[in-house]
Amino acid sequence: MRRLFAIVACGLLLVMALAGCKALSVSAGPTAKAKTDSKSKSDSKPKAKAKPAKSSHPAAAHPAAAGGSGTLQVLAEPKAGVGAIYKLITGARSSVELTMYELKDTTAENDLAADAKRGVDVQVILDSHLEKSRNTATYDFLSAHRVHVTWADAGTTYHQKTLTVDGKTSVVMTLNMVSEDYSGTRDFAVIDTNHADITAIVATFNADFAHRAVTPSDGADLVWSPTNSQSSILAVINGAKHTLSVENEEMGDSTITDALVAAAHRGVDVEVIMTAESEWDSAFSQLESAGVHVRTLADSDKVLYIHAKAVVADAGRSDQQVFVGSENFSKASLGYNRELGLRTVNKAVISVISATLAADYAGAKAYSAS
Repeated sequence: MRRLFAIVACGLLLVMALAGCKALSVSAGPTAKAKTDSKSKSDSKPKAKAKPAKSSHPAAAHPAAAGGSGTLQVLAEPKAGVGAIYKLITGARSSVELTMYELKDTTAENDLAADAKRGVDVQVILDSHLEKSRNTATYDFLSAHRVHVTWADAGTTYHQKTLTVDGKTSVVMTLNMVSEDYSGTRDFAVIDTNHADITAIVATFNADFAHRAVTPSDGADLVWSPTNSQSSILAVINGAKHTLSVENEEMGDSTITDALVAAAHRGVDVEVIMTAESEWDSAFSQLESAGVHVRTLADSDKVLYIHAKAVVADAGRSDQQVFVGSENFSKASLGYNRELGLRTVNKAVISVISATLAADYAGAKAYSAS
């Protein structure tokens, strides 16, 4: 988001042509939507920054950086770092598939090139609808180093951030692979080895890479846009009986806002943590009026930027569940883009994400209109 404002200031205007259908290829669509979507806050990107000092956001140091059990493991960024993701790339034996909204990480790029050089089948999909200018140098580098790289369909924003290695392990991320952003953003990455999930992710990747229409399979716990993301996120919110903790980069989808309001009205303790921005003031005021506890972090290089997209319901209880993924709370992200997330009851994953959101909430300030 911060870097987006800089781009706008330099005179670049992004007009968003949106296309919505359940079988996504996508070949055509309507012209720009409302302000939220036309500015492509699906993904709004934080600008480069130095790593925040510990004193600037003291609560952020407390939660565990990683946790998992069974087929899922979660990394909480920036504390966990991206070393585990690099290790998966360098350890590939047969194949690597990467769908990435924005890729500007020389370590990852060199690792992908090295994989291709030693005979690994490396395939990469990069967004071209909104990020072609920023992805072009990466596209050219990968193409020159034996990587099979393609531009995603120009009529659709490919906001998905997913790495799959050897058809056995996928990393479903909220973060873009942009090295200058790693140290200053709150993000999550879920390492998934569930066979049903991997099969669905690979099948969708193959169709997207070939520019064929596809209706993604939900696997064991996948949340896709533009098929089931809004309904899945609403199921987490509407199913909460006691507590809800929410982080997102945007609050631009009225259906989600209304669901959070309804949760508060039925007695759920709802906490929302976001980076402050005047565009969300109307939604924040609506939430506050309903009894939702909204806290924000300053839009400043000195504190973490909330780029994560997560909803935790009833943490620590028998019916707890979490959504985490690339989906922002915007009409474009939930209804038109290519996105991928997870909805799971995995206890270790919920524990890490819940603790991280609680720490962010403790370190944020009560919302006040800009």
